Amino acid sequence: MTQPATPAQQDAPIPIAKSQPDNGGWRRPLGLRLDVRNLSLLGVLAVLIAVGGITKPDEFLATSNLQLVLTQASVIGVVTVGMTFVITSGGIDLSVGAIVALASVWATTLATQEYGFAGILFTAVIVGVGCGLVNGLLIAYGGMVPFIATLAMLASARGLALQITDGKTQIVTVNSVLDLGIKDAYILGIPPLVLVFAAVTVVGWLLLNRTTFGRRTVAVGGNAEAARLAGIDVRRQRLYLYLLSGLCCGIAAFMLIVLAGSGQNTNGNLYELDAIAAAIIGGTLLSGGRGTIVGSVLGVLVFTTITNIFALNNLESAVQQIAKGAIIVAAVLVQHRTLRGSGES
Repeated sequence: MTQPATPAQQDAPIPIAKSQPDNGGWRRPLGLRLDVRNLSLLGVLAVLIAVGGITKPDEFLATSNLQLVLTQASVIGVVTVGMTFVITSGGIDLSVGAIVALASVWATTLATQEYGFAGILFTAVIVGVGCGLVNGLLIAYGGMVPFIATLAMLASARGLALQITDGKTQIVTVNSVLDLGIKDAYILGIPPLVLVFAAVTVVGWLLLNRTTFGRRTVAVGGNAEAARLAGIDVRRQRLYLYLLSGLCCGIAAFMLIVLAGSGQNTNGNLYELDAIAAAIIGGTLLSGGRGTIVGSVLGVLVFTTITNIFALNNLESAVQQIAKGAIIVAAVLVQHRTLRGSGES
């Protein structure tokens, strides 16, 4: 006959089977896939540089042109960093281009320019963060689908930008802002906007890979319900992510003001598509749960280099768009194949 359990036995905790460590067995394939993807992007970038050097050696390889490529990549690159966080969390932001436009025209009104450099920078950033706040509240606490909420913001921000400018270009007259775009402001031959992009990239990488905020972002994108049960405030995390995206848009708007010397309601046109495409080909999973800042930056450089080569060779923009579309499709197919091969859903 079975003996009754003693009080000590009754109070003993129930043993739970623990998964045995595999010495990083599951981490190695993931890290290897990401490394291979980044190396592949570097290879693509090297091929593009070779093509540019062969077709237009004197123009493409000129220091001024390379500086231009990096400067142009910097603006969309900052937006892409914010987009990478949003997509990693399982969301999407279709309003980034419109937010850049709204922030740039609001920051270049005559009333704002009276406050000088600080007024323009503060306005651009606060408008971007404000739009991100609206997106975040609608999605996190209003229960709206990110696609719909950000699409509504896209239309609203574009309309408001058009109303502010009345369809006219707003010229910047603040010399301290314009001076950042001239060669005398370059540091060791590097444009200031490129340094800003580098700083945003480093901060973004640290935030995603070395902080609790980054781990929570990945967890929410991987399985929001599991993240909630683990004690993560999913709604607050999503709010923070759209605030971060809006902040990046505000910074990019100021950079665009420096680059163009003006504010226009057409600024940031198709930035949302370029940012999403760069993040995807860089290895960020469109369904969420995985993101890479380094890959996104490489994706931005690939697209910017393609644009520059097409412009130097006087090729039609239609062909350029087709080439970009083909790259996006190929990247998604490779991503899908990689997931199927690893057994992930």
